[in-house]
Amino acid sequence: MEPAAAPAPARQRGASAARTALRAPRLDPYWVGGVFFVLYTALSLSRHVRMLTMSWDLGIFEQAIQGYARLGAPIADLKGPGTNILGDHFSPVTALIAPFYRVFPTPVTLLVVQALLFALSTVPVTRLAAHLLGRGRGLAIGVAYGLSWGVQRAVDFDFHEIAFAMPLLAFSLEAVVRRRWRTAVLWAAPLVLVKEDLGVTAAVIGALVLIRLRGVRSDPRAAAWALGLVGFGLVATAVALGVVIPSFNHSGAYDYWTKLDGSGAPGPAPVIPLDTAIRTLLWIVLPTTGLFALRSPVLIVALPTLGWRFLSHDDHYWGTDWHYSAVLMPVVFIALADALAGAPRAGRAWLRTYAQHLPAAVLAAALALTASLPLYSLTVPDSYRIPASVKAAEGLLDRIPDGSVVESDVGPISRLVNRCRVLWIGDTRGITPDYVALRVGDGRSAKDLLAEVQRLHPGVRFDLFGDAGGYVVLQRVG
Repeated sequence: MEPAAAPAPARQRGASAARTALRAPRLDPYWVGGVFFVLYTALSLSRHVRMLTMSWDLGIFEQAIQGYARLGAPIADLKGPGTNILGDHFSPVTALIAPFYRVFPTPVTLLVVQALLFALSTVPVTRLAAHLLGRGRGLAIGVAYGLSWGVQRAVDFDFHEIAFAMPLLAFSLEAVVRRRWRTAVLWAAPLVLVKEDLGVTAAVIGALVLIRLRGVRSDPRAAAWALGLVGFGLVATAVALGVVIPSFNHSGAYDYWTKLDGSGAPGPAPVIPLDTAIRTLLWIVLPTTGLFALRSPVLIVALPTLGWRFLSHDDHYWGTDWHYSAVLMPVVFIALADALAGAPRAGRAWLRTYAQHLPAAVLAAALALTASLPLYSLTVPDSYRIPASVKAAEGLLDRIPDGSVVESDVGPISRLVNRCRVLWIGDTRGITPDYVALRVGDGRSAKDLLAEVQRLHPGVRFDLFGDAGGYVVLQRVG
């Protein structure tokens, strides 16, 4: 008779249990979120350290958050000296970053917070998909969402307040699909603090709850919560557009009405071409969901964002660039999971087969598209090398004394806002800067830039302070 095996030591049993716990399916969404947090952070920081900032937006938000961190108004001088950012867009939610910025006063703080918020939104998407479809298919949809083109382009485009909308939308819509009505409403309500148009999106989520309540046993309290969200979202948007923003705006109006009514255009207001609209719509629902999301009512939550973008006369809003499609990604992927959950009841066999294989196909599409999207840069060694020209430019900008008033274009902003008062080139509104920092390019020499600055500030003399790494700094001398 074989002797009984000796029991494993307690320490060994404990280690084995810990490994088993870490592999538990319930942790999958958090692993997905953690991995994407690392990827998004690496992408943002690799661009930042190489001075590849795309626009002035990072500087604008840093100035506003800097104001909150000092317990003052969110003044963004880059939008014009003394401009209160609440008179541009109603995004008080960014004040939540202020305590962290107070400790770490650098644009890196904004980029890391944004990466965290985007990564956090992968958790409810992955969790819901796994709950409805099983572990493997759920992971496929969660990873495809994290790699989606709308998310990648937003992470790549510096910083924007819509990062806060991503987890709010994802958690709210997860709760809608799982019929947790009160939770859905509570997650959706703070959208009104992210941006003025998102109050309408919150209202549509309330309408979605009412749609999902049809055919369900009567639940008066859920209907009351949903109706309350509809009213709250619409009223919040109306108050933001009609009262709050104009009260903080120098002109006493909401500046972006001109983009909707076309009054700001120099000639006939441009209208979105039909082929552009179709192409953008296909990008939103074809590679992300194989069109299957169209079978879910969740997709109606995308309508407010698509509506204002397509009605606008500003062509920047029409396409797939920048960050404008990010808030649509949680909507379409949760709509996909919702639609796939009902696929077994589809009457056509080919549709059931298509649905069965769709999560893998969506993941494959996301991986293939990533070869031409921002995250691919993380596979390129040069992304981790700081060019000598950047080091030289940083050395030049570091010589500008703290507290100086600096007039600047895009390139130097992220190196100066945390320690100088930075104004946008050509929009100082009578303020004469101590220094002007500009990127040399488009065939312009340092001499050309000096002449341009003299024209902007007649009667004030500037001399060359330094020229390095493709940047020029001019100093006021009289």
